[in-house]
Amino acid sequence: MMRLALTTAAATAAAVLATVLAPRAPLPAVPLSYVALGDSYSAGSFVRPWNADGCGRSEHDYPHQAARRLKLKLTDVTCSAAEVRAGLLGPQSELKGPPSVAPPGGWAAKPAQIGAVSATTGLVTVGAGGNSVGFADIIETCAKRGLASFGTGSPCTDHYARGEAASGLDSRFTALEADFAVLLKEIRTRAPHAGVAVVGYPAVVDEAAGCGWGSWNQLGTVTKGDMPWLDTLERRINALLREQARRSGAVYVDTYSSSAGHGVCATGERRWMYGIKDTLTGPGDQSDPPSELCRSIPAQGEACTVLHPNLRGATHQADLVTEALTGLGAAGR
Repeated sequence: MMRLALTTAAATAAAVLATVLAPRAPLPAVPLSYVALGDSYSAGSFVRPWNADGCGRSEHDYPHQAARRLKLKLTDVTCSAAEVRAGLLGPQSELKGPPSVAPPGGWAAKPAQIGAVSATTGLVTVGAGGNSVGFADIIETCAKRGLASFGTGSPCTDHYARGEAASGLDSRFTALEADFAVLLKEIRTRAPHAGVAVVGYPAVVDEAAGCGWGSWNQLGTVTKGDMPWLDTLERRINALLREQARRSGAVYVDTYSSSAGHGVCATGERRWMYGIKDTLTGPGDQSDPPSELCRSIPAQGEACTVLHPNLRGATHQADLVTEALTGLGAAGR
């Protein structure tokens, strides 16, 4: 009986040990959660195909491209016309598409983008700031003043850098600096363990060579004399974003340096930027019915794309963002 009991016990122990040591099927990998915040340069506006809720968010914007490459679980709340305060930190009521023509009754306001960030968020990208300083309005003003001067001089530079609008522009930068600091602090509070990347703006008009006055596929009636100041303005925005990233411990993604020479004045495949009115890029045949103002602009082109990255530009952004997210731990998680 004793021998039988010992034999049974040994067999039972062996069975238990075999069960414990048996190879188990690996648990399925859980995709890392990635939240993308930003404006039209992050949303890939006018790169087909885009959503039709007024934000113009493209399936080929850099958040979508990076998420596909790295197999991330993406929440993309980027939106055209978003400002840091009215869009990322707070609700956004002003939507500009595409579609450029709003439906009857307009689009519904969008909740604050920051609401998408939570304790389960693993990665965050932020690309915003241009709308907060009024970049689109500045381009419009430059075009109007350039038309009035018949393409001569630097009327926009005189207005913003040395004239009555200089102090107002400085105030916008001061407000942007404060708002962006609040935004990055809020991201850290909501997602304390997330990797955060601040994405700068690519080169728009880093060189005037190749641009012609009156060409709406480029900068329209902005004078060549004003183009260096516009480049300085963009670099000023990027410098602010870089400094805010440094202060908060976030990674800064420099999309400007490697896109120099590929701005709106470049030609052919070297151009990664839409002009003011241009031909759409991206797969499919989605179009943007032009507004009355857009139709009045004497230029060939499907839409008033107003200086945004085209598909080549969005892919360039995605290359750099993918590299940054990989450095933050996206690969191999």
